[in-house]
Amino acid sequence: MKKGQDMQTALVRAMADAIPLPLIVIGQDERILAANPAATALFGTGIEGRHHLLTLRQPALQTAIAAALTEGRSGQARHVIPGPSQDVAYRVTVSPLEGQGAAVLTFEDVTEAEQMGQMRRDFVANVSHELRTPLTAMMGFIETLRGPARDDAPARDRFLAIMEREAERMNRLIRDLLHLSRVESEERVRPATRVDLTALVQSAVAMLRPMAEGQGVAVEVTGLDGPLPLPGDADQITQVLTNLIENAVKYGGAGGTVTVALSREALPRGPGLRIDVVDRGEGIDPRHIPRLTERFYRVDGHRSREKGGTGLGLAIVKHIVNRHRGRMRIESERGKGSVFTVVLPEG
Repeated sequence: MKKGQDMQTALVRAMADAIPLPLIVIGQDERILAANPAATALFGTGIEGRHHLLTLRQPALQTAIAAALTEGRSGQARHVIPGPSQDVAYRVTVSPLEGQGAAVLTFEDVTEAEQMGQMRRDFVANVSHELRTPLTAMMGFIETLRGPARDDAPARDRFLAIMEREAERMNRLIRDLLHLSRVESEERVRPATRVDLTALVQSAVAMLRPMAEGQGVAVEVTGLDGPLPLPGDADQITQVLTNLIENAVKYGGAGGTVTVALSREALPRGPGLRIDVVDRGEGIDPRHIPRLTERFYRVDGHRSREKGGTGLGLAIVKHIVNRHRGRMRIESERGKGSVFTVVLPEG
C-alpha cells in the first residue's frame, strides 16, 4: 500500500512539474505542500513547508484560499508581484482538492493583457477627447449662425473660418489614425523593394520648404551625396522624413535653421544609413523624451493643437522604423535644440 501511495505521489509531483504555469498546493494545515519549478522560480526555493501567509500576503488571494480550504469553494484573485521596471499581475485560480482538504493555486501572467486593455481604454478616451473639442466648437458656431449671427456677415465669415479650421483638425486626426492603423498592420512585413534615401530626403525637403519659409526657417541637407539605396517602403520613409522635418520646423525652428544630415552608422545586423533631423530651438525637457513616441503624448498640448499636431506623428514614425528594422533616438537639451535620429539598414 505504501509503495502505491508513493507512486501516486510521484505521479502527482511529475504532473505538477510538467505544468508550465506556476502551481502551488496548500494543505489543510495552511502550509505549502508542493510547488512546481515555475512556482519556485517565481517565489523562491524553500517555500514548501512554510505557512502560505509568508509567501502569499495579498488580502484578495487570502480570501480565495480560505474559501477553498474551509468551504471547498473555487475562486479567482489578482496577485501582483513588484518588478524592477514594472509590476507583474497574475490571475490566480484557486481550486479545492475534493476530499483532501487542500487547495491548488495556478498563476497566469495577465500583465500584457491588462496593459493592452488599458491601452485600448486610453486610446478610446484620447480619440473621444480630441474629437469632442472641435465638434463642440462647431456645434456652438452652427447654433450662433442660425440665431444671433444670422444676418451678421463679418461674424459669419469669421465663424466659418474657425469651423473650417476645426474640421481640418478632425480630418488630420482621422488621417493619422488611419495611417497608424495601416502601419501597425504591416509592421511585421519587411519591405521588399529598394529605394533611394537621397531622393526621398530631397523630395520631402522640397515639399516642406514653402511651409518652412513661411515661418522664416531654412531647411538644409548635409552629409552623404549621390544615391543611397536601401530596402524600404518609399511612402512610409517619406512619411517619417515629413513628420520629423515638419516637427523640427514647427517646434524647433526658432533657431532659423533645420538641418537634415545623412551619414552611415553600424546596426547590429550590418551597415545602416543614418538620418539626423537637427533643430536649434528651445529643446525638450529630458523627462518628456521617453514618452514622445506614445500615442497622443504632447509636451505642450495647447501649443501642439494650435500648430495642427494630432499627437500621433512620432508614434507613426516609431512603427515605420520598427517595420524597417531600424533604430530611433531622440536627444535634446533645454535651450540648445533637439536631434531626432533614425538609422535604417542598408541591406
